[in-house]
Amino acid sequence: MGPQVFQTRPCANPNSEKSKSTSQRRPYTRPGLGAATGSAAAAASRLLQTVPGAGPSPGPSSGCRSSSLLQPEPMATRDPPGPSPTRSGWQPTGPAQMQREAGGGGDRGCFGRPPPRGRAWCACADEHVKPFTPEKAKEIIMSLQQPAIFCNMVSDWPAQHWTAKHLSEVLHGKQIRFRMGMKSTDTVPQFETACSYVEATLEEFLTWNCGHSSTPGPFRDYDYSKFWAYADYKYVASLFEDKTDIFQDVIWSDFGFRGRNGRESTLWIGSLGANTPCHLDSYGCNLVFQVQGRKRWHLFPPEDTPFLYPTRIPYEESSVFSKINVVNPDLKRFPQFQKARRHVVTLSPGQVLFVPRHWWHYVESIDPVTVSINSWIELEEDHQARVEEAITRTLVCALKTAEDPHSTRAWLNPTEVEDTSHEINCLYLNRAVSAFFDHYRASKTVEIQVLRTNRECMKKEELNMHNLLEVEQTGSQNLTLGTVKQKAASPFGPALVPVLPSSEEPPSQRGEIFKNDGKDLVGKDGEHFGKLHCTKKQQMRSKSENALIEPIASNSTGALSQACISTDDLLDCLVHPQVTKIVAQLLIQGRSL
Repeated sequence: MGPQVFQTRPCANPNSEKSKSTSQRRPYTRPGLGAATGSAAAAASRLLQTVPGAGPSPGPSSGCRSSSLLQPEPMATRDPPGPSPTRSGWQPTGPAQMQREAGGGGDRGCFGRPPPRGRAWCACADEHVKPFTPEKAKEIIMSLQQPAIFCNMVSDWPAQHWTAKHLSEVLHGKQIRFRMGMKSTDTVPQFETACSYVEATLEEFLTWNCGHSSTPGPFRDYDYSKFWAYADYKYVASLFEDKTDIFQDVIWSDFGFRGRNGRESTLWIGSLGANTPCHLDSYGCNLVFQVQGRKRWHLFPPEDTPFLYPTRIPYEESSVFSKINVVNPDLKRFPQFQKARRHVVTLSPGQVLFVPRHWWHYVESIDPVTVSINSWIELEEDHQARVEEAITRTLVCALKTAEDPHSTRAWLNPTEVEDTSHEINCLYLNRAVSAFFDHYRASKTVEIQVLRTNRECMKKEELNMHNLLEVEQTGSQNLTLGTVKQKAASPFGPALVPVLPSSEEPPSQRGEIFKNDGKDLVGKDGEHFGKLHCTKKQQMRSKSENALIEPIASNSTGALSQACISTDDLLDCLVHPQVTKIVAQLLIQGRSL
């Protein structure tokens, strides 16, 4: 069954036209041009209206609760802008770590009922103190360059009870778009362009997910034993546009991002096997709260990009895909992938995963039902990244449309339905460059940003400014742990667990549940992890840069391929992330002179 009629994800502004009825993949996607946009200039004027970094997007204020939503008994609530100095031990309802079944989730509070909106408190939980203040959590997030798990930070969030069953009652019959994929594992990634789509309610999804494939309904053509379903990238502001009070269930302000809640979040609901192809996000860093079930994350550091064989086909703004199915790689076709340093972690309910900027990730559901909530955090580097994305879109659309103007569905991701004309893309590029200068004129740092070299930019991405792990790879690829650095205290501990490079064992042989008791923080010789050496990171960068040349040298003795160079082959070079970064810097530098 082929893909159905496609919808796209909205821009960061939930009040935009597109956000009213669609979902969002990643932040800062181009505002939609709409069906009746008038002239190209008028359409382009709608682009880049939202300036990231300015705080949460505007939206409707919270109103009265819908009668269909859960109405807990009144309790004392609080919603302060920050921690109170007079209440250092006063903590939220519910224990720090709830015992849940595999498909469960949700904090029932001290009295067996869900905590009310606004964060309930009670005396019996006084001993459960959050491990980090919002200020400290934000400091860690904005400086850490290593994936890590936050524990004991969300035990009082009302979103703890956002299970699929609960959400089906809240949404009561609302249609949601599910992506359908095959459970069988091929060496080729299951990109969205190759998936089918189903419009269904959460009730229908849960019925099908119980193995009732023969039940009449939207899933009747999909055998549960062969297919998975994924309601991915559902923008909460759009999904609950008539129930805005529910935004307060998600409290990202606990991590130091004042005013950020469900409005700036994305919802993910999947069945066993549902997955997202390996990719990196062009913009921001990522916080992921696991609500129900477990997900396994396969992560790779930015400096391993050459080993991941990046591609922009299928094209989607803000997503650089890998050609490799990382759970079943074709090593004959992609031999350099063996050099990539895989980090594997299983995210369990109640935990929050921090994914730093430009870390590659493949995500799969390993329980019958999984529910996650995430939010992408804006970063200073995003201003240049939008210029890079504009360059990429202009080149991809120009070459692929010239090749075949009538088959865009083969290379354009279903999320991208805006006008792909060269005129519109050039206007978007100009506006992206202008927005870059507007931002840095205001901050009076444009000279520093323009003169920063490509190498310095890469080094900034890799530098661990606060204490990280030191990981050394020997010739046999056995990992050894670094020594203690006493210059500053490590942020890691039972409440912040680093994601370590995995062994070379197949994923099926690794432990499934990620332990968060802090034992992994100690090396074989009893040494605790410390700060990452800059010299070691530079050595790893040097090796990864050489990886672009090594495949040519290793194949020089064999016969050259007789296959013609395709448009996709050319694009893989022209819009390689390292290339577009340099082009963007040259464009910006030229405009500043």
